[in-house]
Amino acid sequence: MSDGKLVGIVLVSHSAEVAASVAELAKGLAGGGITVPVAAAGGTEGGGLGTSSELIAAAAASVDQGAGVAVLTDLGSAVLTVKALLAEGDELPPDTHLVDAPFVEGAVAAVVTAATGADLAAVEAAAGEAYTYRKA
Repeated sequence: MSDGKLVGIVLVSHSAEVAASVAELAKGLAGGGITVPVAAAGGTEGGGLGTSSELIAAAAASVDQGAGVAVLTDLGSAVLTVKALLAEGDELPPDTHLVDAPFVEGAVAAVVTAATGADLAAVEAAAGEAYTYRKA
């Protein structure tokens, strides 16, 4: 990270509370050093369950520092909403990537890795590797 810009992280859930809680957990586990730009985009504009392209686009814009934005999602329609935004081409910042990773473990890995100043490819790889975390 030669320019001081960090990869931004957007956490998209069908629930505003889940997205916010996972963001808080990931930032807390990253430690008190560098503050990674993380935004939660959960639920609908009216506070219901679902996903909102407007909330996702606003979250991505809020964390974009020019080093790329990694978007992690919880369930199917969240993935479809992000894919639609990416296909439109102008709704999300340049170098915004949908990351194939488990939501909680991937978010923690992404934020911890971004805090080291890693580039978008490394953040994506770390989040994706969370699929291999064994619990038993």
